[in-house]
Amino acid sequence: MSPTAQANNTINTSVKPAVPRIRAVFPFTAIVGQEEMKLALLLNVIDPKIGGVMIMGDRGTGKSTTIRALADLLPEIDIVLDDPFNSDPQDPDLMSDAVQDRLAQQQEIAIVKRKVQMVDLPLGATEDRVCGTIDIEKALSEGVKAFEPGLLAKANRGILYVDEVNLLDDHLVDVLLDSAASGWNTVEREGISIRHPARFVLVGSGNPEEGELRPQLLDRFGMHAEIRTVKDPSLRVQIVEQRSAFDQNSQEFLLNYQTQQEKLQDKLVGAQQKLKSVEVDYDLRVKISQVCSELDVDGLRGDIVTNRAAKALAAFEGNTEVTVEDIGRVITMCLRHRLRKDPLESIDSGDKVKKVFNRVFGLAEVEG
Repeated sequence: MSPTAQANNTINTSVKPAVPRIRAVFPFTAIVGQEEMKLALLLNVIDPKIGGVMIMGDRGTGKSTTIRALADLLPEIDIVLDDPFNSDPQDPDLMSDAVQDRLAQQQEIAIVKRKVQMVDLPLGATEDRVCGTIDIEKALSEGVKAFEPGLLAKANRGILYVDEVNLLDDHLVDVLLDSAASGWNTVEREGISIRHPARFVLVGSGNPEEGELRPQLLDRFGMHAEIRTVKDPSLRVQIVEQRSAFDQNSQEFLLNYQTQQEKLQDKLVGAQQKLKSVEVDYDLRVKISQVCSELDVDGLRGDIVTNRAAKALAAFEGNTEVTVEDIGRVITMCLRHRLRKDPLESIDSGDKVKKVFNRVFGLAEVEG
């Protein structure tokens, strides 16, 4: 062997393969305050049919941090290997057509575990980027449905996060809400139609100073959480200290919260399994609808979402029956964004919901 070859051999054997380092995510259980936002997100994870969360609030209040923390908290899920739609190997409603065809032909499919995906939707995204595209030329020349999946395919069985959703084109918001409600995304081009499962938790956030969503679109979000900058100085100090500790040594910080994270994860899994057995008493359902009626809420979405959210909360608390307290904790988030805006009215929409709720359910007014 020549000296050059020997030198090269020495260099090659001394190089160690790079170990990919996973970026640490701030733990969900370490987030201080913003209880309304955290509860709304957890309930949507327990029952995605609630219809997502719209989070409106001041800048710098931890909206993005909380949503990323939630995705990191969720347990791993089984998916079909090399499937772009994160197909569920057990549930036909969450499988792509290709996987269903393979199962119908009794082919074996490889299953792997993966963390729940959190997909960020950029503000400048086009409809093709969101929904996916069909290669018409390939479809016509080769007779195959050449489909390039979009962000909705990646978000299936995960979380789709749209920051500044109030600045997004109304047509795109409509597409997202349609997919979130139906659980499917359909792409049609030149007579060719392709559909795939797109069941995800839709989370939108925005700053009310930059404009509101149109009422028709806002109404289609299941829940609406309002967050404000923390005013209590001691809480502010605690938040700053938590963030500094995480930035200085993220691994040690995560270790300190590992037990709490695991407990919450187990609680979420238990709630998802218990959800089907949770019941809402008939009288409570009538009173929920009475609240919606007295608030002049259009349609029946408010009634449906309040029932679903109350059941998800009962399951989260380990109960099989919904209580008045469960309804009281969720009804404001389910209805406040469905009220008609009256510019002359001085009472806040959330306070208005609470007032009617207390009267209908025969509860005493709590002085704020």
